[in-house]
Amino acid sequence: MTSRRWLRWFSSGSGHLSAAQPEFTLRAVSIGLGIGCLICFTNLSLGLQSGWISMMSIQSALIGFLISRMLPAPLTPQEIIVVQTTAVATGTMPLAAGFVGILPALGLLSEERDGTPPIHLTWLSAAAWSCAVAFFGVFLSPPLRKQVIIEEELPFPSGTATAQLISVLHKLPPPDTAIHRRRGYRAVEEDDEPGVSEEVTDVSRQGPLDEGGESEREFVQHEGWYDLAWSFGTAGALTLFAYFFPAVFTIPIFGAYLAKEWLWYFTPSLSYVGQGIIMGFPTTVSMNLGMFVGWAVLSPLSKLAGWAPGRVGDMSDGARGWILWVALGIMCTDSSVSLVPVVWEFIEDAMRPLRRGYARIDGDQPAKRDHEDETPDRLVPMTWVLVGLSVSIVVGTILVWLVFGHEGIKPWSTVIGFFLGGLLSVIGVRALGETDLNPVSGLGKISQLLFAWLQPGNIVANIIAGGVAEAGAQQAGDLMQDLKTGHLCHASPRAQFYGQLIGSSVSIVVTTTAYTLYNRAYQIPGPSFPAPTAYVWLGLARLLRDGQLPQNSAAFMAGFSLLFGMLSAFKTYSGRSQSGFAKYIPSGVAFAIGFLNTPSFSIARLIGGLVEFVYRTRYAKKDGGGDIRLVVIASGFVLGEGVVSIVSLLLKTFGVGVVSCWGCGHGLCGGCPTIG
Repeated sequence: MTSRRWLRWFSSGSGHLSAAQPEFTLRAVSIGLGIGCLICFTNLSLGLQSGWISMMSIQSALIGFLISRMLPAPLTPQEIIVVQTTAVATGTMPLAAGFVGILPALGLLSEERDGTPPIHLTWLSAAAWSCAVAFFGVFLSPPLRKQVIIEEELPFPSGTATAQLISVLHKLPPPDTAIHRRRGYRAVEEDDEPGVSEEVTDVSRQGPLDEGGESEREFVQHEGWYDLAWSFGTAGALTLFAYFFPAVFTIPIFGAYLAKEWLWYFTPSLSYVGQGIIMGFPTTVSMNLGMFVGWAVLSPLSKLAGWAPGRVGDMSDGARGWILWVALGIMCTDSSVSLVPVVWEFIEDAMRPLRRGYARIDGDQPAKRDHEDETPDRLVPMTWVLVGLSVSIVVGTILVWLVFGHEGIKPWSTVIGFFLGGLLSVIGVRALGETDLNPVSGLGKISQLLFAWLQPGNIVANIIAGGVAEAGAQQAGDLMQDLKTGHLCHASPRAQFYGQLIGSSVSIVVTTTAYTLYNRAYQIPGPSFPAPTAYVWLGLARLLRDGQLPQNSAAFMAGFSLLFGMLSAFKTYSGRSQSGFAKYIPSGVAFAIGFLNTPSFSIARLIGGLVEFVYRTRYAKKDGGGDIRLVVIASGFVLGEGVVSIVSLLLKTFGVGVVSCWGCGHGLCGGCPTIG
């Protein structure tokens, strides 16, 4: 096939697997992999810096649509869904496989304190570890989809928003987001008693396309590339400039003393601003409240009182390590409390058939209705699921044993980790479907608690087995948002399944290579990539083994845990009762993230949150693009810095250093030799 004929075949979308899945095309998968690789590098860089990554599902759909406008035959809505499904599966591997937390935590081990030397995996070992955990969540997705999307119709806000965006861009009637079998918070059967409050917005009744949707579509088609290009270029240029002049990203806004001694400086990263826009104003406010309490109140208190005598930034005996425990208490409590109604609902659903007497003595058992609207040839067969899960567990256990050895973790512990991951996936997916938040941080801590009992004293096993369990919950949750989008836009679940498998497979190589290069060029954790979540994993493992906390941290940990436990309970109740107060209650997880990161990360995100709030409330309706325009610009900011970070990595690898260390006297610049 000549190159011209191949290009025509690729552009026309003829390269599909079979006539039953026309949306699964070579061009859709190729574009999805390209976008996903960029997101993967971006998420790895940002995750190692702040512990926070983004699914980027809406951004992937937007960029895929913009790219498709350059082809002779634009992508269909179903192809766009395959694009964003493949991109998300590729881009979220840094978190799902633990490259931003688990592997850096293993590198922090101390033979004197932990009984084992630091573990630094080679490229081959890291790839084997990734392969061990990369597919379990993918094979969990089809049965979970059947339960939470088809039967219970959980809303999955991000997945629904992506479906609505795709419908707008392709001039389709808005997807039917009416919830026919759910009323309020709890899932009920269609023949349940009436009279329960039901607040549902059935956008399918609004007509084919409103005026606002038309203006957003016109904006994306005519101005989307321009805004994406200038935001991408600006963020990339600023990042490259900061590589050669590191002081640009460490501005001592409150003076050199506070910057050097108390880590109060500002990083004007447009990527952080873009993340703040994507997170939204409430989340960034919660994060900055945590930053203020942690770094302006508790950090000086612990230092001046002598509870944390080391340097403020020291994670072992400094204030940063002291406030880590308070953050850990907040995260565990907030996540656990928010899971209570989800677990309770899960138990109620399991018990409902018994209460309703489905198993009748006379054998006249009512048939359960199947609400699936896809034909069998478009679904993932259950035999594939069973074989895939079995192979994932067996092969994954063998690979983990080969990588870490019998002394690192017993094979039976890894098997339990996979089964625990399946259970936690059900809980995490339900929480994500209701609240748009996958509480994997809390779920990971639950798994660590269990393995502290199963293999007491073995910190390596505690971290690894916890990572195995968390990986399934994280991946299944991320992919479920995509399946919700596909369900609303009538895309083939099997085509999405193929995209998820391909994206996860490619991401093993991409993520492992990127992490290996970063690890060779930079100290991880270190000044440029502090990897804050690594200290959370290692800190909890040590606490569960030793039971010792830094001086007086237990009282503050208990107090803040109690406070945010009550706030989380009130927020959960307010969400169930449809109260408007819930959005004003700080998010415990975001509040704790403000503790984990230095103020420089949170301040920039607050700027993004403020931009999002002002633009949405004052300018979105006047501007032609509405909220979509800000999403495009934020995507350019995030991807621009992520892509140029690859350039910075290559420069660092080949020994190209900074041009000038002027202004780095405070010793905080990542690329200067003045770092203390």
